[in-house]
Amino acid sequence: MPPIRLGISGWSYDGWRGTFYPHDLPHGKELAYASQRFNSIELNASFYALQRPDTYRGWYEATPSGFLFAVKGSRFITHNKKLRDVETPLANFFASGILLLKEKLGPIVWQFAPSFKFEEERLAAFLALLPRHTEDAARLADKHEQSLARAELDANGQQATATLRH
Repeated sequence: MPPIRLGISGWSYDGWRGTFYPHDLPHGKELAYASQRFNSIELNASFYALQRPDTYRGWYEATPSGFLFAVKGSRFITHNKKLRDVETPLANFFASGILLLKEKLGPIVWQFAPSFKFEEERLAAFLALLPRHTEDAARLADKHEQSLARAELDANGQQATATLRH
């Protein structure tokens, strides 16, 4: 049976200071503190904007072994594009560095706007674009916009270093 995950949605909330977080805890230590108390956290920042490879690397390094991130998919894809013409935005999302979470990468959560109208064909086309394996994600990431900061992948499809492509 898989382990039970208990987590929170995000970790940077001013209202938690003095209740969950100690008053004197530096903001930069909040993820490490929360990850010692929960074994999973949902990354909300990825919903609002593409993150940089160094950000994902930092999140990986700040959390303990056995920890798992649920990464929220880009609202640009779900809310702005409404799943239409999203191959390049998906490539940009995967090229932004999420594979740097390595074994700590858990589910990718795709949240739809309340106004989203279900269309079976559109949803099926979107689901067909989603990678099923790391290698698939790496191939999709290779289709990113050239101006995007890209986490480079090694021969095994693991993100190794970050570079800026123009």
